[in-house]
This record gives sequence, structure tokens and C-alpha cells, in this order.
Amino acid sequence: MKQLTVNHVTRYHYAQPVSLGEHRLMVRPRDSHDLRLSEATLTLSPPGETRWVHDVFGNSIAIVHFSQPTTELAIESTLTLDRYPYVAPGLDIDPDAATYPFIYSPDDRRDLGPLREPHHGDPKGLLKQWVSGFVMAKGTDTLALLADINSGIKDGFDYQARDEEGTQTPAETIERGSGTCRDFALLFIEAVRHLGFGARFVSGYLYDPALDVGASGEAVQGAGATHAWAEVYLPGAGWVEYDPTNGLIGSEALIRIAVTRDPGQAIPITGSFIGDAGDYLGMSVEVSVTASA
Repeated sequence: MKQLTVNHVTRYHYAQPVSLGEHRLMVRPRDSHDLRLSEATLTLSPPGETRWVHDVFGNSIAIVHFSQPTTELAIESTLTLDRYPYVAPGLDIDPDAATYPFIYSPDDRRDLGPLREPHHGDPKGLLKQWVSGFVMAKGTDTLALLADINSGIKDGFDYQARDEEGTQTPAETIERGSGTCRDFALLFIEAVRHLGFGARFVSGYLYDPALDVGASGEAVQGAGATHAWAEVYLPGAGWVEYDPTNGLIGSEALIRIAVTRDPGQAIPITGSFIGDAGDYLGMSVEVSVTASA
């Protein structure tokens, strides 16, 4: 077990006092067998009235209402987490699903529903052509196929941080040959959905030992910010994590906060303000993930 501390601070700046509308925060993970939440602190400035709900996917959501005008909104989330070692799926996959193509059981097909359906158009056939290149023949090893697609994104595309909101479509990522972690996660998800797999989007954080005090080594992509990756449902093994940004397949470094069908449903902080458009001066985000000594 590794104990990790996540500190996530977001600040919004305004030219003059504005009234804040409702804000929706996705910053708290759910306890599981591989990730335990020991402590969570949410600090708001100015203070706000907070209530917690679960969304349609079971994620923890904080709904915040503010009562006083402000020129700066600061949201700070601090988490203390116990992260348990990742166990690779290996021989846990059902024999019938060990080679591709395979057919999910009727119950799995019903429960996965839209998680098996591509959600973005492919008018030029770029995604179909790209992902078809990984399927060599019938009877392809399932884990090898997914690993090849995962590493194919890492090795075949350039990682470029982007300040603009939103996520590129898979076709846009293929055409541009570059993207962010959210773009790569969506490309992976849509690619495997095109092949019939059930997949979902994951938002969270990335622990990088190279960033610890006194550590050395090359930093992974996406550390120091919120991170995104994908999960694929494999009968017998369950949901298996794939991080195409770094070529990871499951990892203690991946700290899951929320799982959704689409990236647009996993934005860490959303909200509004009442004022002139020019009042908004911008925002800053600081994220650190460190291990206890």
C-alpha cells in the first residue's frame, strides 16, 4: 500500500465583484478495494453552502451555492488516499473472452448499453481505418490487441497541453496527430467501442514518483494537473485501466475520481457567474500528488 496526498487548487479571477452561480465539483473519489479515502478536505473562498449528491454513474458530486460577491474564487481539495498495488488481469479473463472477437453475455450487453456504442461520427472513415490496422486476424489475443492500441496512441501521437476547454473528436486527433490526455482517452475509447468493447472515460490524477522531493527520473505526461484515461470491461477481469498518454495498463499511479460515459460528463469544476463578459480575467490550476515519507 502507498499513501498519497492530492492537493488540487483552482482559482478564478474577476475584474470587479461578481455574483457566483451554482458550482458543481467532481473532486472526491469513491472508496474501493484498490483505493481508500482516508481524509478529504474541501476549502472554499468565499465560503459556500455545500451539499453532496451522487450522479447517474455513482460519482460523488459537491453542489455549491455562494451568497456573497467576490473578485476571486478559490477552491481547494486535499485528499489523503491509500492506493493498493495493481494486479494485472492475466489469467482472470474468461476463456471465451481471451481472444478477439468475442461476444459479451446477454446481461453484460444489456448493462454496458451505450458504453459499447461509438458516440462520435467518423465521416471520413479515419477511425475505422486506424483501429482496423491493429486487428491482424481472427483469434487475436484480446489483451495484446488492447495493449497495442494503447501503445499505438502513445507512440504515434504527440502530447500537447491545451488550455482551451473541451475534447477533440477522435477524427480530429487522428488528423492533427496530437492531443491532450483527454483527447487520447477519448480516441482509445471510441476505437475499442468501434471493435465492440465496452469502455468508459475516467478522470482523476496521476502520481509520478519522479516529482517527489529528492527523486530523480523522467516525469510522465499529465502529472501536475488533472488526468484522464480509459477503462475497458473484460469478462472475468472487470474494468481494466488503459492510459494511452503514458502507455500504462493499470497502475498504482492512476488515482480515479470519476467514471463517465463521455468526457463532457467528467469536468472537475463547472459553474457560472453574473457580471459582464469582460469581468472574467482567467483561472489558474495547481495540482500536486505526493507520497508519504
